Amino acid sequence: MKTLLACILALAPLAAGPVLAHDGHAHAPAARPAKGAAAPAPPEVFRNRWGANYFPNVELKTHHGKTVRLYDDLLKGKTVAVNIIFTDCIDVCPLETAMLVQLYRLLGDRVGRNIHFYSISIDPERDTPEVLKAYAEKFGADLPGWLFLTGKLEDIKLATKKLGLVRATDKARRDGHTAILMVGHEPTGQWNRNSALDEPRFLASRIASLLGWRDVLPAQSYTEARPLDFETGQYVYQGRCSACHTIGQGDKVGPDLAGITARRERSWLTRYIRVPDQVLAEGDPIATALFKKYNAVRMPNLHLAPDDVADVLTYIEKTSAAVAAQNARRHQHDHTGHKH
Repeated sequence: MKTLLACILALAPLAAGPVLAHDGHAHAPAARPAKGAAAPAPPEVFRNRWGANYFPNVELKTHHGKTVRLYDDLLKGKTVAVNIIFTDCIDVCPLETAMLVQLYRLLGDRVGRNIHFYSISIDPERDTPEVLKAYAEKFGADLPGWLFLTGKLEDIKLATKKLGLVRATDKARRDGHTAILMVGHEPTGQWNRNSALDEPRFLASRIASLLGWRDVLPAQSYTEARPLDFETGQYVYQGRCSACHTIGQGDKVGPDLAGITARRERSWLTRYIRVPDQVLAEGDPIATALFKKYNAVRMPNLHLAPDDVADVLTYIEKTSAAVAAQNARRHQHDHTGHKH
């Protein structure tokens, strides 16, 4: 009994000492309310600061001609991925849209169910619902769960500002607007700013991580990863060209590039890749024919450095040769098989 009492007395100073909070600092223990006093108020209910009190409920028009409200119809209770475009863009808009088509395909049937895509035009006077619908169809983006939106200019400016889609530097020139993709979960107020030009698989993984999805992309062990082995031209091509082109697999938004270095003069290719907007504006016959053939989709000016252009052309040339050799072997095999 004496031993038990000694232990209790020894522990008493610790029990009466300061309480350590999660931050490691000492805080006085909470005082008990006096007899008859009102019970302490319950914790404040979570308030989403990025909800109806923040987003304007302006009217917008979809590319199907339907009138919707920004907050009530497009954001409230939803997870969204939003970017800005305009159909007459000579900069990154075409590439943004092509990249988002790839992202859409990776996310599959989650789009329209777990996440909604919105592309807002910053040139609403030109971009009527009919123009936006034609633009979406050119890129194969007229898809369930993806809306292209227009409206009054002042409402567009307010909406894009509140959505974090514009920066001060964007005011210098409209074509130079930042390629932002805002991903947000309105019920919890979680928002994440991304580049709409990021590799689609990376974006899909980033969105899945933000939203807690576990089955978007098949997982692989790090032990299965192969060493990175690619040239600069391959890196630039895959990041900036592959959304609209293939090398030997047929046309996409733009033409198949297999053998392009043999069909076109290298000096012309170099200039066209560097400043396609200027080449088209000058009335170049090849650029004009390509523009007409591929649904009036503009080749975007990606502002590539001369070395990057040279590396891309070298990569296309090497890959074209590999594709040609593979096709020759396949043809020979088929021909030999027919003989037997």
